[in-house]
Amino acid sequence: MGKNKLKRFSENKTFGNVFQPTRAEMIEGFEMKGKWHQEFFKNNNPIVLELGCGKGEYSVSLAEKYPDKNFIGIDIKGARFWRGAKTAIESGMNNVAFVRTQIELIDYAFAENEVSEIWITFPDPQIKFRRTKHRLTHPDLLRKYHHVLNKDGIVHLKTDSEFLHGYTHGIIQMEGHDVLISSHNVYHPDNKELPEEITSIQTFYEQKFLEINKNITYIRFSLNY
Repeated sequence: MGKNKLKRFSENKTFGNVFQPTRAEMIEGFEMKGKWHQEFFKNNNPIVLELGCGKGEYSVSLAEKYPDKNFIGIDIKGARFWRGAKTAIESGMNNVAFVRTQIELIDYAFAENEVSEIWITFPDPQIKFRRTKHRLTHPDLLRKYHHVLNKDGIVHLKTDSEFLHGYTHGIIQMEGHDVLISSHNVYHPDNKELPEEITSIQTFYEQKFLEINKNITYIRFSLNY
């Protein structure tokens, strides 16, 4: 393991906005489940998740844009979201947190109806068939999202993968969910209905994709079970 990673892991342990439970601790009873409002954020503002948050660009940028909402980035790679956690601390932002855990444990991290929105930004599309269950819009994970989302909760998927965009559309239709907004190219000049943050916030990976002229797709949808 490189020195930079070790340094970041060590720094994460000192950050008050980072939680790093073991898998056993998460399953046996994560201390923050159902208590995010009162124990960490100290308010009742809506909670928004960024799954597979990477460096936490969306979590931090959205938190800066919407101080009346709370944001939590989730990723198993703590050395990546170290940047977002550090930026939030340096900027004095009290509405951002990060959790190092697997996405499939989301229902152990949050109580039923505790979350208002979920962002999935540039996840690995897991194209190989044997990796299907690891796609972040797989039906098994959508059911977990539905459990933690409140009745008006929504999910955002932003990806460069036409495959994942199409796969997710198929799952939404098959499962009877509702597509609220969809775009095959968020930067097309005819897009008038997209939320402003879809194009104004760009992750590290998105900038790389745009440099090679890849279309960036987006779906906003709600879950019905």
